[in-house]
Amino acid sequence: MKGFLTESEVTIDLKGRFLLPMSIKKKLPEEEGNVFVVARGFEENLVLYPSHIWQQNVQSKLDGLSDFNPEVRKFKRLFLNGATEVEMDAAGRVLLPKTLMEYAGLKKDAILFAEGGKIEIWDSSKYKQFFESAQPNEVSSLAHKLLGGDLNIQL
Repeated sequence: MKGFLTESEVTIDLKGRFLLPMSIKKKLPEEEGNVFVVARGFEENLVLYPSHIWQQNVQSKLDGLSDFNPEVRKFKRLFLNGATEVEMDAAGRVLLPKTLMEYAGLKKDAILFAEGGKIEIWDSSKYKQFFESAQPNEVSSLAHKLLGGDLNIQL
């Protein structure tokens, strides 16, 4: 599967469903493209993982942690709280669990930020607020801190 890289505005209906944009659907493998895991994000958002990505990148790491460690047990409970397997319906809609919608403050207008193997689901106003609160030089500082001189783009 090719990684995602898109940002889309979506509308959540009264039942908690949104239409997955074609730019995302066309990158999903046919044999596994309808099943996802939706979980809490770290910034009062949700994260939607294609099921196979969840298994490879998230569940396999969680399974490798020792439940004998109290911090591991606490992290798993907090991180997995509300995590749910969901399926895209024939119309291309995904139904979000009500408890997760409440956690992320999702009502009607949402933003899907898809990057790599995951799709973040944000309330539109919180997403806008996130960028408004960032300092102008913050991207440069973070790039230097996290990538150092490793990002070498040649034209």
